[in-house]
Amino acid sequence: MQEIRTALTYDDVLLVPQRSELRSRQNTDVSTYLTKNIKLNIPLVPANMDTVTESKMAIAMAYLGSIGIIHRFCSVDYQVKEVKKVKRKQNVVIDHPFTITTHTTLKEVRAKILEHNCQSFLVSDNGQDLLGILTSRDMDFVTDENTKVIEMMTPKEKLITAPVGIEMEKAKEILSINKIEKLPIVDNAFRIRGLITATDIIRNYNNGHASKDAKGRLLVGAAVGTKDDFMERVKALVEAEVDVLVVDIAHGHSVNAIEAIKEIKTKYPSIDIIGGNVATAQGVKDLILAGADAVKVGIGSGSTCTTRITTGFGVPQLSAIFNCAPVCKQYNVPLIADSGIKQPGDMVKALAAGADSVMMGGQFSGTEETPGAVLSYRGQQYKISRGMASLTAALARPNAKEKIEDVTPEGVESRVPFRGPAKNVVNLYVGGLRSGMSYANARNLKELQEHAQFIRITNAGLTESHSHDNQVL
Repeated sequence: MQEIRTALTYDDVLLVPQRSELRSRQNTDVSTYLTKNIKLNIPLVPANMDTVTESKMAIAMAYLGSIGIIHRFCSVDYQVKEVKKVKRKQNVVIDHPFTITTHTTLKEVRAKILEHNCQSFLVSDNGQDLLGILTSRDMDFVTDENTKVIEMMTPKEKLITAPVGIEMEKAKEILSINKIEKLPIVDNAFRIRGLITATDIIRNYNNGHASKDAKGRLLVGAAVGTKDDFMERVKALVEAEVDVLVVDIAHGHSVNAIEAIKEIKTKYPSIDIIGGNVATAQGVKDLILAGADAVKVGIGSGSTCTTRITTGFGVPQLSAIFNCAPVCKQYNVPLIADSGIKQPGDMVKALAAGADSVMMGGQFSGTEETPGAVLSYRGQQYKISRGMASLTAALARPNAKEKIEDVTPEGVESRVPFRGPAKNVVNLYVGGLRSGMSYANARNLKELQEHAQFIRITNAGLTESHSHDNQVL
């Protein structure tokens, strides 16, 4: 008869307090690596679910030192636009500024302002030669919507421009002296080579904690599947300059995921790939050997996931991390503990057990930055959250071919309380992590793992761990 092993999750254990030399929890470094090449200032990432992460969440998390992964349950064009919104939110130099022609009307310009969330445009009839610039001030007192750009713009003869390769300090000086907010970058033939804005310089200065690429733009990732035209989606996302791709399928230890990672890595060797989800050491090893730069660990532990009760398969999350972490350490590939986090202490346990970062859906769902409107029900405010294998999610996917009677749901749709901005969740969980590190005498996450001593507890111990014998106000 097969030996049946015991597996544990977060509620089954506690960490033993250590003698601590830390005089303040603020003397802790919570930075980590999401992938082999991408460093984050906090080890907390929102899930790539369609009710959690689009551009608004990704921007908020990047400013907080993390990253958002745009979900894949949308058209390629929509996902690419969401990625571009993040990449254009903050730049040191905008490599490909939006342009309009001299014959564009005011009405068309206003439509482009809404489409691109951009108030100023360089003017070029061929997309290369700079003819002028149109800013919001140029349009302030124009009432005729048929007015052409050529009648409103500042022509090139009056423009202040900068050469290719200008240093940022010199650019700031030009902007300040000339009291302008936009500085087009041009080559010797007056062709457009970029744009520097005062707003972006200020943002870059004020957000030193943000997750940024080499050009000062916010980091952003995107999820892809493994079937049909997934490589077309990959191509479009790479061209949009996404920073990391997540090969996202429910059962990541499958030939579909392994072959997809290999194909992407072969064609785009410089793009970082996160593979998953898996729950075993062999699953981690196979994805790493296929080319994964990080692995997501977690099967069936999400708050809206019913995979375990639908299929009978899964591994309790803490044991899954314990099983997978040694392989990740062996290959120097980060482990992302995906879902199952209910309290800040669970995140501390996940990281202490060997994870390099954690991904959460349930705790971020309901925040201000998630897609969807805030709903009112019986005097309370809510948002809708759903597992990506739920019935409604399966039927809402682009090019969904399954009929309702053919779908076997492995997730649920739920109403979650409105929680305000995502920053509140981050502050709570990162604060709990810092406190936990002080109990472990850990100045960084590596020391947290080295010093961690786990003990198993009973149900009585779990009851004792929560508030009890009182009425919480």
